[in-house]
Amino acid sequence: MPLKTYRYAVCGGGNMVLDIALYFISFHYIFAKEDFDIGVVVLSPHIASLFLVFPITFVTGFLLNKYITFHESDLESQIQFIRYFLVAIGAIVISYFAMKFFVDILGFYPTPSKIITIGVTIIYSYILQNTYSFAQRSSS
Repeated sequence: MPLKTYRYAVCGGGNMVLDIALYFISFHYIFAKEDFDIGVVVLSPHIASLFLVFPITFVTGFLLNKYITFHESDLESQIQFIRYFLVAIGAIVISYFAMKFFVDILGFYPTPSKIITIGVTIIYSYILQNTYSFAQRSSS
């Protein structure tokens, strides 16, 4: 296994455990399995939890990837951050639709659905973080 892949797995695994734990806590205790009315729209508790956890794991994921997994990237930090953010927005969109599918359509429990959803987004994220967010500058 390449070292970069190993580092990504360890950092991503740690961030995934944090994500699942925060999701579980927010779903069961912060939103208490109740809909959350933000005035303009009412969010189901599994979707509200998804959006609550996202900014936290976004920041920890960026820092772990920048300083541990892809530390050899020579792109400026702000470019890495913007690219990472764009990839993360794609991941949250995938997560949103996957959670709606698993929970609302198939009737699965939210926390196991979140775990399955993370599995889907890991592949998407690794490919784009490696080839886009933390890529090397072209030498031309």
